[in-house]
Amino acid sequence: MPPASNAATPDRLLRQEVLALHAYHVPPAAGMVKLDAMENPYPLPPQLREEIARLAADAAINRYPDAGARSLKEKIRAVTGLAQDAEVLLGNGSDELIQLLALALAKPGAALLSVEPSFVMYRMIAAFTGMRHVGVPLAENFALDLPAMLDAMRRHQPALVFLAYPNNPSGNLFDAGAVRQIIAAAPGLVVLDEAYYAFAGASFLPMLAQYPNLLVMRTFSKLGMAGLRLGFLTGGRMWLEQLEKLRLPYNVGVLAQQVAETLLQHHDVLLQQAAQIKQDRAWLHERLVGTADVRPYPSAANFILFRAMHADVVFAGLKQRGVLIKNLNGAHPLLADCLRVTVGTPEENERFVVALQESLHAARACFNAG
Repeated sequence: MPPASNAATPDRLLRQEVLALHAYHVPPAAGMVKLDAMENPYPLPPQLREEIARLAADAAINRYPDAGARSLKEKIRAVTGLAQDAEVLLGNGSDELIQLLALALAKPGAALLSVEPSFVMYRMIAAFTGMRHVGVPLAENFALDLPAMLDAMRRHQPALVFLAYPNNPSGNLFDAGAVRQIIAAAPGLVVLDEAYYAFAGASFLPMLAQYPNLLVMRTFSKLGMAGLRLGFLTGGRMWLEQLEKLRLPYNVGVLAQQVAETLLQHHDVLLQQAAQIKQDRAWLHERLVGTADVRPYPSAANFILFRAMHADVVFAGLKQRGVLIKNLNGAHPLLADCLRVTVGTPEENERFVVALQESLHAARACFNAG
């Protein structure tokens, strides 16, 4: 029996923007060499793991966490060197902060502007919150197209601009001078998403005082805390005091606060691992440069974007050989034949290179035979 015309169905009740979306897909990775999600592949030292185990045993999980996370915020200030007049807002990962920003600025007709290709959550969260999304294509080499950005800002007057620095999925740092021009010309708020700051050697944190409309966002996920889901936003008090009103109570749990604070007390350990990942990245990039039918792009992050002959077939071949990376072919015209690999441990990187060479060889044989 067909439903009545006024029946409660998704098609009738949900916003069209939601119906048109595809859920963020996370592929299963059990038993695979997992190089698809930009995680830190190195475990914590045993002594630090024991310290965290004691914390978990003693944590008052029957009580709500400190709603203001005051101790953790002070630790973040200490390790990042934030000025005392810069406020800090914590999120359950950076995704929550992106959504909070969009919610705050989603007046009727307001636009959220970002470059493309970039982090997919900018576009998705614009749809979640009812903002118009304006995507400005990057240049052929994934550099900022500054004239196009300035023109788009003049025409669309975005309330919110997101720039990933370095960019995901391309891995490059945009020209700092071009970024400064964008901040100065923006009619609204500009957020620099520095998720990969630990691998980049460049940051806009020291420039917060120069630009009243600038905020900087970071996540600790890439530094080794992906399982904790912790990010922070920082900038001028006039912005953060207003944005704090939208933060849901107790959004960062007891264990996340205590474990993150402990890890930041051992920030040097995490930075040593980041330094090792940068060395591993250099090794991996060199191997990709030396691989036929592969073109890697320079990276300031903990992953490498590369073009490969018959990318879809190569991606499938890697999966068959137990290595999971990210297939970006078809995601955007600039990403044709592109794959993205997270930098793993030396053993994981070696296994990836061998599997890639085997997959490329199989792809060549298959297409030559056809």
